[in-house]
Formats: sequence, C-alpha cells, structure tokens
Amino acid sequence: MVGECTDSTKHTNMPLYADGYPGIMFQQSENGCYLLPKQKKLSELFLYEQTLQPAAVDIKGKHQYIVLQLYPFASNYLLNIDPKKLNDDCYDLLQIEVPDVSVFNQQLIDAKTNEARVNIISNLIRGLIKTHKISENNKIEQAIGIIIQKEGQITIKDLLSKIFMTESTLERQFLSHVGLTPKQFAKIIQFKSSISKLTQDHYNSLLEVGLDCGFSDQSHFIRTFKAYTGQTPSYYLNQINS
Repeated sequence: MVGECTDSTKHTNMPLYADGYPGIMFQQSENGCYLLPKQKKLSELFLYEQTLQPAAVDIKGKHQYIVLQLYPFASNYLLNIDPKKLNDDCYDLLQIEVPDVSVFNQQLIDAKTNEARVNIISNLIRGLIKTHKISENNKIEQAIGIIIQKEGQITIKDLLSKIFMTESTLERQFLSHVGLTPKQFAKIIQFKSSISKLTQDHYNSLLEVGLDCGFSDQSHFIRTFKAYTGQTPSYYLNQINS
C-alpha cells in the first residue's frame, strides 16, 4: 500500500482494523505521524503488530508512505521478541543496530521510486531474518494457512485433526509465533472476511453477510464488528459510501 499528500493543510486519518497481518511502514511527514488513540509519535520506519482494538495512523500536512504487509508469524522471525508485547503497538525499527537499520532508512529516503523502496525493505527483511536465525515452525504456518483458507470458519478440533497437535501445544506455539491464540486469530480472519463482503453488491442485508461469514446471528455479527472497529456495520457502510 502506498500513499502521498502534497497539501500542507490536509489531515489524513487511516483507521487500523484487525486483519491478522503485521506490516512494515516507511513514512515521511512534515508534522509527524502518530498512532491513535495512544498519541504515540511514530518513527520513519516501524513494524506494526496485530491490531485488536480500534486504532488509527494520524498525519497532518504533507506526507508519503509505503507499507509492506507481512505474514502473521513474520515479526517473530524478524525481531526475535514476543509478538504479544507488540499487539496494538508499533516497534521502532531504527533502534536496531544489527543489521544497521539506519542505513536502510537512508536508502529509503534517497530512493526515487516505490519499486526501489520495496526492494530496500525486502533487503532489510532478509537481513533481519539472517541475523536472528529463528527456526521455522511448519506446523504453525500450516495452521495459519488453514485458518485463512477457511476464512476463520473452522473449529479448533477440526484444525487439530489436520495438523496433528495437541490443543495445549498448538495454543502455546501459536501465541509465541503470532501473539494471539488460534481462536483469536480465527475470529480476526472471520471479521476480515466480513468487512470485505460487506461492500459486495450481491448481499442484501447485514444478516446475510453475518451468516455467510459464520456468525450465529445478526447481533453476534454486530457485536464482533463493533469490538474491532468501534462502529456498527451500518455506520461503517454509511461512512465509506458518503
């Protein structure tokens, strides 16, 4: 995802809704970039983790940014820290000395195209993986893939039958790699599916969307939607259609 604003009077607010994926963002802004509601000033180059509570990136004035979305388990491999500590937060990549992230940041500042910036961030990712050398966990990666494929509509019992793990082992390893339990992650993927389908023309009602996404009824769908966005589905639709 990329964006740019050349108007000094413009106020840009980008909502961050739970989608199950962390990411790396490089940004330059004349008045600073802030994570709301924490009012936390963000660095030029940072990694954001799982978003559970409604949040937003807030920028006033001229700015440009590029975001690379990562796999759900990526931050564990890149940073070698407990991903749970980063939920609903951002990690300043410029504090990393090995590899020297400030060198990559300067390359990003000097780059003339987004294609060049993608290559620079990709090289940074390779450097971080090489530095930390975290052993891959194919079982957890397989579990993540299944949950995403099923759009969150799978029970833990069915998931366990496909990856041949005990429930306690799955939950422990999932938490250490993703920062969420399998149930939390599946719920987020289910919500992500609903927010995508909400704007599709062939759905005639909120109930229809909710049932198609595996929610037991309309009230269950509305409660979950509001928990992740701070808005009801109907209010969200009015906002994006206005």
